[in-house]
Amino acid sequence: MAVYVALLRAVNVGGKNKIRMADLRDALEELGLARVRTYIQSGNVLFESDEDEDALRRRIEETIERVFGLSIRAVLRTSAELKEMIANLPFSEEEIAAAEAAATGECLHVAMLRDEPDAGRIGKLEAVETDDRFRVAGRNIYLLFARSIRNSKLAAKLDQLNTPATVRNWRTIATLAAMAEEMAEERRE
Repeated sequence: MAVYVALLRAVNVGGKNKIRMADLRDALEELGLARVRTYIQSGNVLFESDEDEDALRRRIEETIERVFGLSIRAVLRTSAELKEMIANLPFSEEEIAAAEAAATGECLHVAMLRDEPDAGRIGKLEAVETDDRFRVAGRNIYLLFARSIRNSKLAAKLDQLNTPATVRNWRTIATLAAMAEEMAEERRE
């Protein structure tokens, strides 16, 4: 069985799309997912399954709509994909330190996309005049914000990639990767 992380878009943000994580965990366990765990209140769910990503995503989205009455998009990554995401961080320690010194809040994030974006859509991000930087790696876009994600012109353009995406800060990514690896190790024992 593979360890997956489902990253739900716009859950419990700004008082909208409220879902209690305990209720979400129960709904996904009833769906047949194994060893379901959640992390913080923003829609991060770890679980095990033998199903493929597309089938899982559809079933999770349908369950959320049926149980909670919300149309929420999910983006999935495996434990191995999260580990690879961390290993391939494209920004240097110096670049990150410089951004952190100027930022108000977290400066390093990853936008995880359902599908790989096409070059024409990436061109729209490249055209944004900003001090923020990004690097595309398959279905992930690493984002280094000069000040904050909240007022970033670059972050505002992510919806133009024409594929569902959700963004998490680096600390959350690292925690989810560690939790997923722990689940995978428990399985091997």
